Formats: sequence, structure tokens, C-alpha cells
Amino acid sequence: MKTRFIIFFTLLYCLTGISQHSISGNFTPAKDFKWLIAYQLTPGSQHYIADTAVEEGYFNLELPTNALRGIYRLVYAVPQDVFYIDVIYNGQEDIQFNFNLEDGITFVTSEENRTYSNYFSEIKALEKQLMDFYESGNSSKKEYKEITKNLSEVQIKFEAKGTNTLVYQFIKSNTPYIPDSYEDLDLFFSNKKKVYFDYLDFDSRFLQASEFLKESLSNYVFSALPLDVTTKEAMQSAILKNVAEVAEKLKDTPIPFKIAVFQELWKTSNTNLLHHVSDAIFSTYLRDLAGQNGEQALIDEIELSSRLRIGELSPEITWTQDDKTSTLYGLAGADKYVLVFWSSTCSHCLKELPMLHKELLNYENVRVVAVGLEDNDTFWKHEIGSLPSFQHAIALGKWESDYAQLFGIKQTPTYFILDKDKRFLASPEDNKEVVSFLNKK
Repeated sequence: MKTRFIIFFTLLYCLTGISQHSISGNFTPAKDFKWLIAYQLTPGSQHYIADTAVEEGYFNLELPTNALRGIYRLVYAVPQDVFYIDVIYNGQEDIQFNFNLEDGITFVTSEENRTYSNYFSEIKALEKQLMDFYESGNSSKKEYKEITKNLSEVQIKFEAKGTNTLVYQFIKSNTPYIPDSYEDLDLFFSNKKKVYFDYLDFDSRFLQASEFLKESLSNYVFSALPLDVTTKEAMQSAILKNVAEVAEKLKDTPIPFKIAVFQELWKTSNTNLLHHVSDAIFSTYLRDLAGQNGEQALIDEIELSSRLRIGELSPEITWTQDDKTSTLYGLAGADKYVLVFWSSTCSHCLKELPMLHKELLNYENVRVVAVGLEDNDTFWKHEIGSLPSFQHAIALGKWESDYAQLFGIKQTPTYFILDKDKRFLASPEDNKEVVSFLNKK
């Protein structure tokens, strides 16, 4: 019996000895913040940890006693992939910070996060100073040596400071290229590209979970380009060579991490209208990886985005009106075409479409195809009678109909404007934006 009591009190002591840590802070302006959700990041995904209200700008989020060391994402608004703060949690310290929408974040406590913040602030300032040196045409080797000397000293200082901490992985992996002696810009960029991957730790799950590794690879893909690239075609070709190098570096990393990297590269190229690059990234890497990982939703999302982007041909639409079958591609004689996806049970549609119909009566070079997303044709047949100048198609099955899926319709009304060749020109928010766009020269 005595032995059992000893074991019990030993376990009780161990359990009570586990300290619970928190993440707290102040947001400014207070009125703009209402809630906070914490996730732990893992390679290619995130897991919910806790949430709390933000009251008068202040929050205090208690982490579970079993919260693991790593990167934690604090989401404070939607969309969640835009409005967030990432922090390092080492399992040993509370984290407190002040966050201002204009000035960013300042850590009050947490040596890990203060070291991270201070390191990147100092190293980026010196790297900018070196780039300014090149851009100014400065030829002072003494000044050049001073800048590179300062870079080296800052790197050494923070590596020593970060020893035996999580932040050390960021510091070491971010080791900048520092020439031993003066190099002109061409040689500097050439040598920097040669050693770019030397310190990046692709095997670290901690770095795989962070934005740092993804951003470093994205920076290489889109920035490490020959200085003599002058055309968009040549630039996209050079970018794809960099993508292939990154793919080789990623070959032994987990599939979720690979997906996260290639998805980031796809987004960046797509946003910058580098469609040859984005299409190649998807077809060569991302589609197969997402399929292997069971992420069909991601595949569908990218295929939809590519299908509807500006300049692409619209998918075909077929309808029967007055016992005559017609198609979108079969329409001719207009400079622009308006597609509107609506429903006869949608109050916004019943307000906007008659207004648009009236407004466009005098537009001789514009034709409208209205696709009704309906459960049945009862109300639809009645409503189309008041819109006689439109071409009318019906898609039974509403949100699950083929056309709703093909055009990614999530709300009604949804508008698209096409050129004379049926290529996408714009996707206005409402009927007023449709008219405004059509009035542009």
C-alpha cells in the first residue's frame, strides 16, 4: 500500500509540474479585432489548437499543457491565409506581443521570437544596403568591404545567440552569400545562385511547417534569373528551369510539403499572369502530387481558376429556345457577350436582371446569355418572359448542375463578360459594374 501511495504522489507531482503557457497581446486599433484562432502548423497543413475573444484589443490564449514545440499561426480575420501572425513556441516560455495594423508586431516577451525578429530586421537592412551599393554604381571597395564585414558579423552574432533554440534553424538556413572580396553585380548574382541552397535544411519538419522555406524557394524561382532576360517568354523559360531545380531539392521531402511549395509557386505565377509557368507547374508537378495525396478539391480549384482566367475561351453553353437549339459559340455579330448565371427564386436576380435588360436594350453590339440555375422550370418560364432580348438557357440541378460546376458558380447572380471571340474579359460584381465595363472604350 505504501508503494502505491508513493507512485501516486510522484505522478501527481509530475503532472502539476507541467506548466501551461499562453500567448497574449494587444491589437491596435482595438475596434478592428474581435477574435483569434490558433493553429499549429505542420508541413503542408495546420491543426486547430484553441481560440479566444479579443476584448478591447486584448487577448489571452491559454495553450494546452500538451502543446508541442513548433510554429503557431494566429488568425485574426478572414481570409485566413491573409490575416495571420506566425510565432515560434518552444514549450518553455509565454509569448506576449503588441500588434498594430500600420507598424506590425513587437514582441514584449519570448526570446525566441525577439531573436527571430531582430535577426531578420538587421540582416535584411544590410542586404538592402549591399543592393543599394550596386544600384548606385558605387565603386568604393572600402565601403563594399565594410558592408560585407557587417553582414558577416551580424550572422555570426545571431548564430551564437540562437544556439540550442528553435530560431537557430531559421538563422542558419538564412545564411546570406557574403563575398570574400569585391565582386561586380554579375559575378555576385552568379555566385549567390550557386550557393543558394547550401544552408537550407530541407529535412527540417520545423522549417517545412513555416513560411520561411516556401518563401525562400519562391524567391529563388522568381528572382534568380539571368540579368540579360528581356522578354516575357525568356523569363518564363528561366523560371521553369529554377522550378526544376527546386523540384530536385524537394524529392525526398513529404508530399504535403511538396504540394504546399508548388501551390505557392503556382499562385505567384498565376497572380503575375505567367500562365505558361503556372500551367507547367500544375501539369508537371502539382496535379500528380495532389492526386497522390487525395486532394481532388485542390485539383478542381486550380482547373477552375485556369478555365475562367482572363483571356481564356469560355466553356460552351447550349440551350433550346422556341424549339431551336443554340450555342454560345454559334452566336455572332456582337463585340461583347454577357453571361449571367441567375435563378428565378433569387431576389437579387429578380431586381438586377430587369434593370440590366432595360439598360442594354440600346447596346446593339452586346448580347446576353442568361443561364437559370433551377430546381425546376416553373418559375423560370414565367420570369424569362419579362427578359425577351436575352438568350435563355436552363441548368436543372441548380448548384450541382453541370454549368454551375463548370463556371464555379457559388452565388447568383454571377456575371462574366466575353469578347467577340468568347474569351473572358471580366467578371463584374453586379449589373452596375457590367454596364460600367461595357461603357469603357
